[in-house]
Amino acid sequence: MRTSISGRVQKHRAGLRACGLRPIQIWVPDTRRPGFAEECRRQSRQLRDDSHEQDILAWLSAAADTDEWE
Repeated sequence: MRTSISGRVQKHRAGLRACGLRPIQIWVPDTRRPGFAEECRRQSRQLRDDSHEQDILAWLSAAADTDEWE
């Protein structure tokens, strides 16, 4: 069973590589970690009245292509 699964994974990865893709590993914050949500809130509060943040949010809203969003 193990060989069958690893063989399928290798075949799938080979197909992706044949399409010009390559695997990468990305480390992201663990959102399940205690204190994560509170730290997000803390950082958000710090940016609440920041003029640069307001400019960036306005630019993102103007640049976003949301016409076909549901």
